[in-house]
Order: sequence, then C-alpha cells, then structure tokens
Amino acid sequence: MQLGFTFSFLLATVLLALSPNVEAAPVKRAGIVTLPLKRIHQARNDVHPFMLLQQHINRGLKRYARMTGREAPSDLELRAHIHKRMYIPATGPGSRKPAVDKRFNRSGVSHISEPVTTLVNNAATKGGKGKNRNKNAAAGTGATNGTASNGGAGFSEVDLEAALKGTLAPAGNPTADNSLGLDIEANDVGYIATVQMGTPPRDFKLLMDSGSADLWVGGENCQSEDGGDCGNHVFLGSGSSSSFVDTKQQFQVTYGSGAVAGDIITDDINVAGLDLKAHKFGVATQETVDFSSNQTPFDGLMGLAQSTLSQQQTLTPVEALSKNGLIQDAITSYKISRLADGKNDGEITFGGLDQTKFDANTLVTFDNVNKQGFWEGAMTVSVNGQDLGLKGRTAILDTGTTLVIAPAADATAVHQAIPGAKSDGQGGFTIPCTTTASVALTFGGQTFDINPQDLLFVPVDQNDLQGDCVSGISSGNIGGDAEWLNAYFSTDVTKNQISLAKLV
Repeated sequence: MQLGFTFSFLLATVLLALSPNVEAAPVKRAGIVTLPLKRIHQARNDVHPFMLLQQHINRGLKRYARMTGREAPSDLELRAHIHKRMYIPATGPGSRKPAVDKRFNRSGVSHISEPVTTLVNNAATKGGKGKNRNKNAAAGTGATNGTASNGGAGFSEVDLEAALKGTLAPAGNPTADNSLGLDIEANDVGYIATVQMGTPPRDFKLLMDSGSADLWVGGENCQSEDGGDCGNHVFLGSGSSSSFVDTKQQFQVTYGSGAVAGDIITDDINVAGLDLKAHKFGVATQETVDFSSNQTPFDGLMGLAQSTLSQQQTLTPVEALSKNGLIQDAITSYKISRLADGKNDGEITFGGLDQTKFDANTLVTFDNVNKQGFWEGAMTVSVNGQDLGLKGRTAILDTGTTLVIAPAADATAVHQAIPGAKSDGQGGFTIPCTTTASVALTFGGQTFDINPQDLLFVPVDQNDLQGDCVSGISSGNIGGDAEWLNAYFSTDVTKNQISLAKLV
C-alpha cells in the first residue's frame, strides 16, 4: 500500500507488539539492551463507539497542542465535542456499544458534565495545509465514497476477544541482544516492559512512550484525584527501598489524557540487566484517575523522547545508560508486532538495532526535524497507489497513541480514496471492516504499507465484524494527524536521527 498524506499527522501506535505468557529474562550483551513489551487487554462495554472515538480525538488534540507549544483546547470545548456525539440514533448504524478501550481511556463517559481527560493519540505531525481536492466529498453524515471493497476478513475476532476479556498478552522470551519483550495492552493499545527498581529490586510495569521524556512510578504515599489511593499498583518509596533518596524537588507532567505530580528522587534501577545507580526520576504523589485506576495495567511510564522535553530536567534512561558506558549509543529500537498475528514477539532494544528483526534492504535513516525533542520526520501518503497530493507533511512517531488525527481536508482526502468510507459529519469516519484499501506512508524514499486491519478502530456493531468499523483516521483542528505503522522503528539521540525498516 502506498499512503501519501498532505496533512500534518500524528503517528499513533507506530508499532504493534505481541507476546505470550512467558516471564522474559534479559540477555546481556555488548552495547545493546532489549526488553520484552507486553500487550494489555482492557474490557469495556460501556462506551458507544463514536463516543470512544471522540474521547480519543480529544486526547489527540491535547497531545498535539503540548507537542507543538500551542494553546490546548479548553475542557469546555472538549466536553462540547462529547455532547455533540450524544446525538446518535437509538437504532441503526452506530447504535450498539462495543466493549473496546484504548490507552488511558479506562473510565468511559459515565458523567458527561465532568471534564474529559481520556482521549486520543500521542503522535502528531506538522506541515502545510496541502490541497483539498474534493471539498464536498464526505462532508456530511452518511456521505459515502464509492463502492465498498469487501475482500477483507473483517474486524479481528482475536482483537475483539482481547478487548472483551481484559487480559494482558505477555511478551515471549526476547531473542535480540540484551532484550526485554513488550507486553501488549488490549488490541494493540499500548506496549509495556518490566524493569526493576529499588533495593531490594522489585518489578515495575512501565508503559514505553516515545512521545514524552520523563520516567515515573507511583509513590508509596500516592493519592488519586478522586480522593482515594492510586490503585492496585506497585509503589516506590523509602519504606520499600533502602536506596531511595528524596531530592526535595517536585515535578508535574500532563499528557494528552491524565497527569501526575510528585517528587524527584534518586534510586537504583535495572533495565534488562544493566544497573543504573542513583538514577534521577519521579515518584508520583498525585495521579489523575487515568493512571490511578485499578484498570490501568502499568505502574508508571518511561518517556523515550529526548531529555530536552523532560519536566524533571534529567536524562532519560537510554541517555543515562549511554553516558555510563553501559550501551554503545543512546539508541532505542522498537519491534512491535500485532496481537492478531499471534507472534507475541514485541521487543524494545537499548543501544542499537536488532538486525534480525527487519529487512536491511528497506532500512532508511533520516533527520529528526523536531526542535523540541519529539521524533518527527517528513513523509508523504498514498492510497491504493495514488499519491494524495499532500505535500510538506511530517509525522511525530509516538508509540503511546492509538489514533490518527488529521486536518479536516486531509482526513477527507484520505477517506475519499477508500471505497465505502462515510463521514459522520463530526470529524469521524466509518469504513468497511472488510476494506482492502492500500494505505502507505513514505519516509526517506521508502514506502511502508499499512495493513488494512490497522485502519480499523472498533466495529460499529460488535456482533457484526464484517459490517462497518469506525476508522482510525479522524479529523481535528490541529494541522496534524496520527496513524499506525507496522515497522521496525529506531531513534538515535546522539545523531538526532530516526530509522525505519520493514519487519521480517
């Protein structure tokens, strides 16, 4: 597939990781460390698919604003978007509730009057406005583009079951040098690795996020914004770690949805068998429910953008590993596979690229064009081999997001090229769950196909997996958007470069 986008675009779930029930032990070798990444499944049956879509769009808008230094939309504006979504027919398309959830969106919309904090993508792209070739197409509710291409298998039963059961898919034993696996959250929602912290060392599950730059876990005195504690997570403090030292400095980090605040501390951590003594990071004393909920399957977050973004003003773990000579370079590489493929072989590697995970002939390396510390590269987009004429676009590659949010004209242009696509009139789209549309992104002259199943956000009706699905590409007033890219992804802090390659 070839996808040439003329929109500024958020790269969400840049990688997909699969994992079996195995406790992966790190393998230490020169220069590279790899961790298993686990997938986590969260059960949901309380949120209408289009409400869920709007929550993710809202989250993406806030994330994009933070990434670009723009003023974030107010809670009033975000709630207004949700209110508009409430006008959905009681019957017909979109009337059923799918039990599907996405990262940080764990509480649903039980009280519309409350602030909406669990929203969409963590990846963003910037660029010019590009061409809007057919301004009237897909402009209103029910506007349909062409005849549906229905040769696909439909929405994956594996993904639906994973979302319904609320289980975690653990990573298999890593095969790369010094590797840890990536557990997979739900149906390719988030990617989680296990590291050790404190003395004696204990396991902490951390969400791997290339779109932020702070490491934190919950503190022993953590309180949730709802007045309770911070849930059934693992916590760090002087009561559990003899090497814990409070620096008496504070930090606060706000994400697309959710926020934490607390103390900057030093303590020993172990990443894939490599020891960082007295590493500086944060323990949260306050968490929003997005993080404190018992349904949140991780204990903290490891930001892997550049430390220039750090609210704690400290090195990221990969930068610290490099500075201490434990790895050759401050390189982080991600092999994210797809739950439905059943491979369970997602890994995160520190210090280099795992040559066994990708086709070397497809490897491209290009400059990071972001000045703040995110990972951003120039790209074009095509659908079914046709360039959409969207020029001057870039994508921020972010492993912590789930959706693509594009400017309205760009999202419309993409869906105009997908047979059977329909607009909901509010920035969202549906596409046939059986679509075979070939969408592709081109970076550095190399085209990366997007598997049609990765275009499917959730089915409109969970009982009809071959009917319509909510599209994972939506429009928003951001000048950018998000997308899935099933590829090997690597970042190099020292050279300020990004590498991509096709998986093998």
